[in-house]
Amino acid sequence: MYNYLANSPDDLYSHRPHRGKHKIFLSMAPGAGKTYKMLEEAHQMKQEGIDVVIGWIETHGREETVLKAKDLEIIPPKKIQQGKLALYEMDVDAIIARQPQLILIDELAHTNLLGSQNNRRYQDVEAILAAGIDVYSTVNIQHLESLSQEVTDITGLVVRESIPNCLFTNAENVVFVDATPEILEERLSEGKIYPSSKMKPEVQNFFQRRNIVALRKLALRQVADKIEQQKIQEASQFNKPGRECNREVCSIQERILICISDELNSLNVIIRGARLAEYMNAPFHVLFIEKPDSYPSKEQKIYLASCKQMCQELKGEFLHISALNTAEEIAKVAKDYRITQVIFGQTNRPFWQTLLSKSLSNQLMHLIKNIDIHIISTTK
Repeated sequence: MYNYLANSPDDLYSHRPHRGKHKIFLSMAPGAGKTYKMLEEAHQMKQEGIDVVIGWIETHGREETVLKAKDLEIIPPKKIQQGKLALYEMDVDAIIARQPQLILIDELAHTNLLGSQNNRRYQDVEAILAAGIDVYSTVNIQHLESLSQEVTDITGLVVRESIPNCLFTNAENVVFVDATPEILEERLSEGKIYPSSKMKPEVQNFFQRRNIVALRKLALRQVADKIEQQKIQEASQFNKPGRECNREVCSIQERILICISDELNSLNVIIRGARLAEYMNAPFHVLFIEKPDSYPSKEQKIYLASCKQMCQELKGEFLHISALNTAEEIAKVAKDYRITQVIFGQTNRPFWQTLLSKSLSNQLMHLIKNIDIHIISTTK
C-alpha cells in the first residue's frame, strides 16, 4: 500500500506513482445486478490482499446487496446542510486522504448536492483516479451521453443525467452485467428494483420487454466497440518500430457502409442497407462520392438531399466526399470507420461498358480485405 503524508492536495497528487485504473460495471437497466457484481469482485480482490474500501454504495434496501457490502470498510459520507435538512454525499477528500488501493463508487451518473466539491459524481471519480486510486463504478446504458436521445426515442423517457463518452472510452475495463427481461420483470413485480409504493407509470413503461431488449442491444454494442478498441490499441503496440509482429485486427461489431450515386435507385439502396443494419444490430453510414470537376444538376442536388434526409431518418450517418478515385476512397472510408460490410446497388451501365472496364466490385476486392461486399438488386 502506498503511503504519503501530504501537506496539500498538490503534494499528494504529485507523489502518487500513477493514475488509477477505472473499471465500469455496465447494464441495460436498474436491477440487473451491477452493484452486487461489483461487491462480489471487490471481495475477491480483498481476499487477494488488496486494500478495498466503499466510497458510496446504493443498496436500495435489497437484502442480498446489503449482506454483500458487509465486511468492507466504508468511508463516512460528507454532511451537507441545506436549511434544516442534513443531507449526505460521498466525501472525496476523505477518500484521497485514506488512499485505498481500490474504491467502490455506485451510480456514476449521479448529480451531487449543491455545496459538494464537484457538480457530478463522475467528476469526483476523475479526481480520485488522478490521485492514483483505482475505481470500480456502476452505470446504466441510458446514462451514456451519446445515447441519451436514442434511449428517449426507445423508452419515451427523457434522460436527465449522463456521463461523457470519454469516461467510458478511457476506462481500462468495462464489464457488462446481464439479466434477461424475464428476470427484470420478476424483480420489478417483487419490489426488488423499486418499492411498489413508489412505482410510477413511466417506470413501468421503461421496463416493458421491448424497451429492455432494445437497451440490451445498445449495451452489447457499446461493449463490443470497447473490446474492439482495446484490441486495436494492443495491436498498435506490435506495430511500433523494432517489433516484428504486424497483425490485422478484425472488427467485432458489424458496421455497414452503403455506397450511393445520384441515380434514382439510391433511395432503395439506402432502405435495403438500413434494413440489413437493423438485422445485424449495426450502425451504418451512407457514402456519396462526388468527382471534384462534376457539376450536378438541380434535380441531382434535390435527389441527393432526399438521400441524406432518408439516411438521417433511419439513424445513419451521411458522408459526402469529393474524390477522383471512387474505389480507393471507399476503401479508405471502410478502413477509417472499421467497416465490415460494403453495400451498393446494381449499375445501370450498358453491358458492353462493364466488359471494357473494371467493375467497382472487382476494384474493391483488390483494395479491401476481411470485408463483405454486397451488390443488391435495386428493382426489389
